[in-house]
Amino acid sequence: MDAAYLDKRRLRRHARALHLCAMGVGAVISGDFFGWNYGMAAGGFGGMLIAVTAMTAMYAGLCFSIAEMSPALPHAGGAYSFARTAMGPWAGYITGLAENMEYILTPAVIVVGIGGYLSAVFGTPHAFEPLWWLICYSVFVGLNVWGVEMSFNISIAVTLIALAVLALFWAGAAPHFDLARWARPYFPPGAGKAQAGLIELPFALWLYLGIEQLPLAAEESHDPKRDMPRGILYGLLTLIVVSFLTVVLSSGIAPGAARVATSSEPLFLGFQTIFGLGLQSRVLALLACSGLVASFHTIIFAYGRQIYSLSRAGYFPTWLSETHRTRHTPHRALLAGSALGYAVALAIYLTPQGSPVGAVLLNMAVLGAVLAYILQMASFILLRVRFASIHRPYVSPLGIAGAALAGIVAMITLVMLFRNPDYNKGVIGAAVWFVLGLGYYAGYARHRLVLAPEEEAALTHSRKGGA
Repeated sequence: MDAAYLDKRRLRRHARALHLCAMGVGAVISGDFFGWNYGMAAGGFGGMLIAVTAMTAMYAGLCFSIAEMSPALPHAGGAYSFARTAMGPWAGYITGLAENMEYILTPAVIVVGIGGYLSAVFGTPHAFEPLWWLICYSVFVGLNVWGVEMSFNISIAVTLIALAVLALFWAGAAPHFDLARWARPYFPPGAGKAQAGLIELPFALWLYLGIEQLPLAAEESHDPKRDMPRGILYGLLTLIVVSFLTVVLSSGIAPGAARVATSSEPLFLGFQTIFGLGLQSRVLALLACSGLVASFHTIIFAYGRQIYSLSRAGYFPTWLSETHRTRHTPHRALLAGSALGYAVALAIYLTPQGSPVGAVLLNMAVLGAVLAYILQMASFILLRVRFASIHRPYVSPLGIAGAALAGIVAMITLVMLFRNPDYNKGVIGAAVWFVLGLGYYAGYARHRLVLAPEEEAALTHSRKGGA
């Protein structure tokens, strides 16, 4: 490969295990502030608890698997790199395209949540919300362009603030907690427990979605072989505790699970119960935006690197992978991803429909996520079977069984996305996006691939048969 080509596409190493753990938790933590609650409208609190338990099992299998694959294949491509090595360029591109959809749409979901909180705090009209979205994109894309050091330091700061806000909520909610009073009926009338849990799987996934982005930071980590597994698994442990506390306590205090299920700022409702309707609750709701900001900022980082890696290899237009001359950040990829995410959110906002914009976008993002999860778990199994001799600095104790379990739950979630008539129009729109992306690769990009690090590694392992 031409050295000048890679010289225009350099990244800067900065991250340690603490940075990666904070980024993993920060990418997800907005799910505790907004999004998960929409599922209870269909399946109740009992269905949500079943769904969260299933998602915890799925993410355990997923995270242990990527903790093994990421130090073995430490490239910025992440999931695309795993699938490219295990199954070839078509599978690599399909996996990358699914993740691309996930990472571009997830910040769009989150920024809708930020707009809801800010509108509630400042009393701005509903029509003002797209301006809040634009302001947020402008600020946080700018911070990501500024430098990787800035990105990781902000991730640590806002993630710690978000965890502190949640801890304050948990402590304040405990004296008001009465699950039997506020969460009943646990299941909707006429709905079975299994049915309620299945309906809520896509929403429960929101409490964990995003931690799988950490392999995208491999080329900006000082020691990915040591730090990547630690960052992923410490982050997962933190999120398990946070998810169950938030779901149970939010549902078990006034105004109750039924009201929480329809709110675009559910934590604000909890603070009103704890502190009343005055200024104190508004200040805490403003602080609650820290959780949304943490995820918004870190997933912007993720789609910047994800677009960068696919572009560097020629799957996307190569001009998108050029990095800033002095900052060495993928500024073109960051700007392109933000423009697309904002455009999708605005298009749904301007289209007359009865479902909340955030819920529709959430299901679109989840479609991309579960497709990527299924393909990553297939990659893990094939890498274990076909490339057993690849050096693995970390080995998953859950092995193939854990990956298979994660893949099965992801498949079930994928089916459930199309079963919810309130939100499946968004899922169908995302499927159209996916089909168009496949057409672009089939007709154009596959003839113009570049020997980027991910491609070179895949070819090397293929020639050696994993030896």
